[in-house]
Parts: sequence; structure tokens; C-alpha cells
Amino acid sequence: MLDRVIDEWGGHEDLWLFGYGSLIWRPDFGFVERHPARVHGWHRALKMWSRINRGTVETPGLVFGLLSGGSCRGMVFRVPAAEGLETLGRLWLREMPTGVYDPRWLDCATPHSRVRALAFTLSRRSPNFTGELSDERYAHIFANAVGRYGSSLDYAEQTLLELRRHAIHDAALARLVKLAQARLSAPADSAEPAPPVYPLGSAPTDKFKE
Repeated sequence: MLDRVIDEWGGHEDLWLFGYGSLIWRPDFGFVERHPARVHGWHRALKMWSRINRGTVETPGLVFGLLSGGSCRGMVFRVPAAEGLETLGRLWLREMPTGVYDPRWLDCATPHSRVRALAFTLSRRSPNFTGELSDERYAHIFANAVGRYGSSLDYAEQTLLELRRHAIHDAALARLVKLAQARLSAPADSAEPAPPVYPLGSAPTDKFKE
């Protein structure tokens, strides 16, 4: 997939990247421009299993995916052409250690113009797509899942703060973070029993997609 993306980019023009989650607040690459942007036909959703960055195989965490449908506000970054190849290589190590995303070039509208930017989308057919999760399941994940970059809750909270800093409103994320914080601050004896955690690949197919 990296080779395909490099071929599609071509290397002759500056590289544009669309961030909708942690890339907004921790890009880990140099850029010469950054602008708020919106893409149509895709939306941000905390519905992707993370077994490395924000969780483990035993206790999967959650990260954002860009799912088809709706629209999404985020940020676009312009990377000079001379640094594009190195940037893509570093980005792949961070975002694609197991090849979970479907990289796509999306049309992004900024306050100044429209640009074609690379974004990491998620297919609903992917084994890493969570499907619908109950509030109890989200609360359990937020309370327990930690990976090499920290906890799923820290990831969600940091993303929400950064979105708000850029005047981007995400009602679904705000509700989940509020839910998690309320559950974690509740007295221990009033907490509901945690849902079962299944080993990878053993969850009943009519309840969870792992």
C-alpha cells in the first residue's frame, strides 16, 4: 500500500495529509502549512480496535477511523516535496504497523482552496472495525485499555481538547468522554460489572467483531 501511495503521489509536488485524530495534536512530521479542512462522504468514529498503540491483544483499545458517510472536519498539512518520501515512511511506521487502514486521496475543502490530501480511512469489512459498541463496553475499554502510546481514554480526551481548540465540535466524542469520566469518578461499589473480555478471535460473532 505504501508503494501504491508513493506512485499515486508521484513525488513532484508537495504532499498534503489530512488529520482527523491524533495527527492533529501530534503530527510527528515537519510541515510548512496547516489549515482547517472538511471532507465530505466520510466521518470520524471511535470504532477501530487498537492492539498496539492504545491497547493490547489481551485488552484491545480504541482509535479513530474515517468511516464512509457524513462529513468530517479536521486539519490538512502541507509537507514539502523533498521531505514527502521520508514523511510517508515515518507515517507508515506509526499508522500502519499492521496495515489496518485503507489510505485514500480525498478532496479537502480549506478556507483558501481545495487540496487533494492523503487520509487513513477504515472499511466496515475490516476485522479492526468494532461495529456498534454499547456505552458499557466503551466505559470498560476506557478504564482498562493501554498501549505503547498510552491509554484509549487519554487518546480520546486529547483529541477532544484539540478539536475544541480549533473550534471543531464533535458531539459523539464529547458524549463518550463525558461518559467515561463520569464512570471513572463514580464510587467503586456503584460501578456496574465489567463486560467479559474475549481473547482475540473468540468473541461470539453475534455480539462483537474483533
